[in-house]
Amino acid sequence: MAHIHQTTDAPSTTGRTIRWASHYDMFVKLLTFNRDGTLRDETIRTAGIRACMSVLDVGCGTGDLTQRAKKAAGSGSVYGIDAATEMIAVAREKAAKTGLDIQFKAGVIEALEFSDQTFDVVLSSLMFHHLPADLKKRGLAEIYRVLKPSGAVTIVDAMTAAPGTGLMRLIHHNVYNDLTEMIGTMQQIGYTHIQSGRLKWGPIGYVRAQRKA
Repeated sequence: MAHIHQTTDAPSTTGRTIRWASHYDMFVKLLTFNRDGTLRDETIRTAGIRACMSVLDVGCGTGDLTQRAKKAAGSGSVYGIDAATEMIAVAREKAAKTGLDIQFKAGVIEALEFSDQTFDVVLSSLMFHHLPADLKKRGLAEIYRVLKPSGAVTIVDAMTAAPGTGLMRLIHHNVYNDLTEMIGTMQQIGYTHIQSGRLKWGPIGYVRAQRKA
């Protein structure tokens, strides 16, 4: 079981925070042309989540990806964090309706309130483009800290050069940089076995990397 400090509100962050949780699911459906379920299923497959694994979903939003992670992990401990308490409230309500045992907490990527080497898998989907470059680096270092040896992070987000990214730029006003530009930073932090590629939906790609064994 992960060790986490109880907090009422998430600490402040310089990343962009989405607070309109009641409309978020519909927004994602529109943004992905109703392929949000396919995108999340592919994210879980790419992450390689298996039974009994411990999983953290960073920037979990309303928890749809986190729920899929829990179904894949079975009896494994699964946590979801988001900087917006509004998102956490909706995620908890949705998980309660499904009967899934998921721990949702308000929290930020630059200060993960978990012990070192806690998780087998860390996920982050459609969140990193909300972070300025310095916060990406701090967040990647925090993820590395909480991963177990040989544990892996999978980050899914926009690829600037991919077809369809223009729509994401228009809606989000800014996509700070290409997903693959983080690879150099990840190497500096100590990640190994770094892989990147495209998911089935045009403008979305992934980077997957491991903590050293």
